[in-house]
Amino acid sequence: MEYRRLGKAGLQLSVLSFGSWVTFHKQISDDSADELMGIAYDQGINFFDNAEVYALGESEKMMGRVLKKKSWDRTSYVLSSKAYFGWRGKKNKPNQTGLSRKHLVEACHEALQRLQTDYLDLYFCHRPDTDVPIEEVIWTMHNLIQQGKILYWGTSMWSGAEIMEAHRVAQQNGLIGPVVEQTQYNMFERNKIELDYQPVYQNVCLGTTIWSPLAAGFLT
Repeated sequence: MEYRRLGKAGLQLSVLSFGSWVTFHKQISDDSADELMGIAYDQGINFFDNAEVYALGESEKMMGRVLKKKSWDRTSYVLSSKAYFGWRGKKNKPNQTGLSRKHLVEACHEALQRLQTDYLDLYFCHRPDTDVPIEEVIWTMHNLIQQGKILYWGTSMWSGAEIMEAHRVAQQNGLIGPVVEQTQYNMFERNKIELDYQPVYQNVCLGTTIWSPLAAGFLT
């Protein structure tokens, strides 16, 4: 397996990752998840990606059960979660979605419980939130890192301009900025990677991870 640094961060990820967006909970059982994750890990995949909204929290619970059963060395793999959409679906109430300090902190705690881990290696802001000042988002992520609950933070589906603004505010205030953007990239979705993010790559050495490289299976 080939491993690459995540932008200018020291973290190394396998070039292939194990995602759980349209795989866990309703599609497969714990036994199938155990088998698939075992195959991935044995082949050198070290990045296991998840989010609060995947299967309304059940995806993280399933991954947590598998990881607990596997008893792999926690230092040997990278675990991520994302916050924005909440996990209650249509039952979400105010402050249970978005990027407010309240939701980001509480969503982090909930993800740690579901995944049965002490910390997240990567924590993503799953979408931009124009209702929350970027300063609030960055301070919250910085504090979560200082508390040891997350190691790095990133964005998902943010524009290049939004990412650059986050870096500007972080640098201005001596805070830890985002090190990674997770965006869609496949034959049908190319603009962000190939056009919008080019200035970000050049200016802040943005790291990227990809979701839906096969367009949710359409390209298989």
